Amino acid sequence: MEQSLNSIKVAILVADGFEQVEMTCPRKVLNQKGATTHLISPNKNNVRGWSHLDWGEKHDVDVPLTLARADYYDALLLPGGVLGMNALRMNSRAVEFVKSFFASGKPVAAIGHGPQILIDADVVLGRIITSYGSIRQDLENAGARWVDQDVVTDNGLITSRTSDDMSAFAGALTKQLNLEVFQ
Repeated sequence: MEQSLNSIKVAILVADGFEQVEMTCPRKVLNQKGATTHLISPNKNNVRGWSHLDWGEKHDVDVPLTLARADYYDALLLPGGVLGMNALRMNSRAVEFVKSFFASGKPVAAIGHGPQILIDADVVLGRIITSYGSIRQDLENAGARWVDQDVVTDNGLITSRTSDDMSAFAGALTKQLNLEVFQ
């Protein structure tokens, strides 16, 4: 039986141009299960999503990246989106924030283009990963073993291809967090 995630705090790292549904859907599931989620961004006040082919909604930033500390959180969620992920990959503080979750063995979930920052964080070598198809070669060049599956869990790293796989992604994330609660 799945337990409540009341004690779990999840950081959601985004920049302008993140794929909106890849943040809102898993966040809604996490919040409904009792987790605390914080939207973290290099932006101070709000961050704008991307919705298919155009700009999406603005979302309030809960914690500016300059103030965010990985040790406060139990897990990290990395929504995709080409524009947002490119901005995060170029931000050394964002890359270090991601690295710190791996250094402490905390779960990380990335969907779509989200795994791109994992390359910059130098944490994909030897891992089994899935992602949006266009970044397959990048992940393989960084030493990952890429597979075409709706969701992959590899030693606390949950990856998924696209928003079409959202149900499997959210399910794998909550399953991993439930495992963390009872360790």
